[in-house]
Amino acid sequence: MLRRLYIRDFVIVDQLELDFAAGFGALTGETGAGKSILVDALSIVLGDKAGSELVRAGQARCEVSAEFDVDATVAAWLQANDFDAGECLLRRAIDTGGRSRAWINGAPATLAQLRALGELLCDIHGQHAHQSLLRAEAQRALLDAQGEATTLAREVAAAWRDWQKLREAQAQAERDAAASSQERELLDWQIRELDTLAFDIDRWRETEAEHRRLANGAALIAAAEAALAALDGEAVEALTQVAARLKDMVEVDERLAEASGLLDGALIGLAEAAHALRRYRDRVDLDPERLAEIEARIDAVTELARKHRVPPEELPECLARLQKRAADLALFADPATLAARADEARAHYLALASRLSDQRCAAAERLSAAVSAAMQGLALAGGRFEVALEALPDGAAHGLENVVFMIAANAGQPLRPLAKVASGGELSRIGLAIQVIASARAGVPTLIFDEVDVGIGGSVAEVVGRLLRQLGNERQVLCVTHLPQVAAQAHWQWSISKHQVDGVTLSSVTPLNETGRIEEIARMLGGIEIGETTRLHAREMLERAGT
Repeated sequence: MLRRLYIRDFVIVDQLELDFAAGFGALTGETGAGKSILVDALSIVLGDKAGSELVRAGQARCEVSAEFDVDATVAAWLQANDFDAGECLLRRAIDTGGRSRAWINGAPATLAQLRALGELLCDIHGQHAHQSLLRAEAQRALLDAQGEATTLAREVAAAWRDWQKLREAQAQAERDAAASSQERELLDWQIRELDTLAFDIDRWRETEAEHRRLANGAALIAAAEAALAALDGEAVEALTQVAARLKDMVEVDERLAEASGLLDGALIGLAEAAHALRRYRDRVDLDPERLAEIEARIDAVTELARKHRVPPEELPECLARLQKRAADLALFADPATLAARADEARAHYLALASRLSDQRCAAAERLSAAVSAAMQGLALAGGRFEVALEALPDGAAHGLENVVFMIAANAGQPLRPLAKVASGGELSRIGLAIQVIASARAGVPTLIFDEVDVGIGGSVAEVVGRLLRQLGNERQVLCVTHLPQVAAQAHWQWSISKHQVDGVTLSSVTPLNETGRIEEIARMLGGIEIGETTRLHAREMLERAGT
């Protein structure tokens, strides 16, 4: 549940730090005092869209932090996403340039991560949420949530897309069968040609080196002979005599020892060089037949590389590309292969969609019964609610049926689609009943209702309050409301008001004790002038609610 909310420089809030309790809490106050600003602030820290207009006038940025309890589900998500799982602290800052930064437990986070974690922590119902129930996709999403089938519904949609892609590919392959056959024949010939060449990059480098040696064999021998002639000539003989003389002089002056040693080493090196040159000269191969064979190989490789417009070194990659294209054609351009794969994809889709239909059917029965029962206390006695599942013979991305919320607002009336028959007041009551019942089955620990009771009043409002109180016995419920009947049912209540400080309008929050609640509910009942009778009425409402 939500433990603490910190807000700074957000719209007309300069600074607030609020500690939340369990149960059902009501947020009340005059219109425009900033009640919904608290809900907006919480929405922002849970990853909702935000802009610079949220920054309080004259300030550089706004900041919102929210602290929640950590349960097993939240801890698992934090660990899976590499965040510290010892606490759950969300923070978000927005500057006047519209730039936003977010953190989870002190570590930088993306808005997508805030939203994903927020879905596990809090469920917010806005004041126009019931209007969304007129849309088919909203009705379907709500039913899938009730049946714990949201993930399965996404899998069904993915399976449908895969099936449709294969059907389209099959149709395209049938239209392009002749062209595809010609391309496959060309690819087969090109692949055989490259396979026959058996090009290997290491062998190619060895071939190039051998070609350089064979093509320059005569020049290599001549260079070796010239070097040997120099090493066997008078210059080396003169160096030998100089070395012998220096060695004799070392006995006279030891300081010549270093030079003498270096010269001896040089003579040894020259002798070894001469030996190596003789071995090289004797082994240089002047083989015209081998040279011709290698040149033919080089010509074949060069010609094939030129044909494919790649350097010889890239021929293996070229072969791999051609083989992949041939495999793709065999897989995606052969109508028979594609037809078989499309049949498999269809069977997979139908299997998933059938499971989804079963879960929807069970959820539809539960939701229909629960909402119909709730309607009896919402000035809709005798009314019925039913979730109809209209079969789609060919299926669709969302499954094998359309989901339609049906309503009969009064006894004896036939069921008709909610979008066509509900008046504004009826829609508010039915929508609220659906939201409360849907939330009761959800696993989210904190539920927030932002003026969802618009359009109701009197005894119906008291029933709504009791529903929210009952829900608050199981989890944390916050409700922004203008109705005293709803507020009186709350376990605790805050009053939101606005005032001016140095000409600047600011919003503040006051936790109410028993006396404060009587005064606030009396204000909600009687307006500006509050008499003793109104206070007595307010006290009776609170006593009747058991607060």
